[in-house]
Amino acid sequence: MALSSGLSLSNQHVQRLRRLVGRRSARLEEGVLVIDGPTLVAEAVRAGLDVECQFVGPGADPVAGAGIVHLLADGVLEKVSDTEAPRGVMAIARRPRSSTDVLDRATFVVVAHGLADPGNLGTLMRSAEAAGADALAITPGSVDATSPKVVRSSAGAVFHLPIVEIADLDELRVRGIRIIGTSSHHGVDFTEVDLTTRVALVIGHEAHGLPADTPIDEWVSIPQVGRAESLNAAMAGTILCFEVARQRRTASGTVKRP
Repeated sequence: MALSSGLSLSNQHVQRLRRLVGRRSARLEEGVLVIDGPTLVAEAVRAGLDVECQFVGPGADPVAGAGIVHLLADGVLEKVSDTEAPRGVMAIARRPRSSTDVLDRATFVVVAHGLADPGNLGTLMRSAEAAGADALAITPGSVDATSPKVVRSSAGAVFHLPIVEIADLDELRVRGIRIIGTSSHHGVDFTEVDLTTRVALVIGHEAHGLPADTPIDEWVSIPQVGRAESLNAAMAGTILCFEVARQRRTASGTVKRP
């Protein structure tokens, strides 16, 4: 396991890490993700990501197989991380690349359509992967999928689930995928809709939902009896993802991937 430390590190490598944490353009230019915490770094290694290097604070142990180890002085991670309490290890890994070709054979897609909160996007990734989705698609105007907060919130799902960017929902429709819109105000009870066909569940903005003119094939809603106006976007998406999984288990005895 290669190790590095010393004053030169603080000027060159740590400044690069700081830039990647703070700037989407830098992450996209280099094609990398910043991973925070030894558990997630270890998951990235298990998932087969090319982990280039890791930055290890005092008292933390390096993660086996996670590239060159940069040992940091006390307080350095706190200055670089986007959280108040970094988890002792941060790593830089090559971002998994997925082609929109995955949509040609997908039967279950989750779409973030104007989703604004990185925590919600990461949670939606986690739920989609756990429920057996074939891909998660992101439309323009949604939060950056490379955000370190998205990576943390995904709990490693971002390493396993194909993530693709699409220009609009028509990229799904032309592939024969039925577009299911989610709404807190109108639509058929989600348990009464056939979700065993090729479907895309579209989750909209946290506050505004999906615009009325969104090209949706069928609207669904989650009935509520409480006083809250609507569910959290990621929570609603989670319920719908597992309804897809439930219906497919009932129909075929298993959740199938392409």
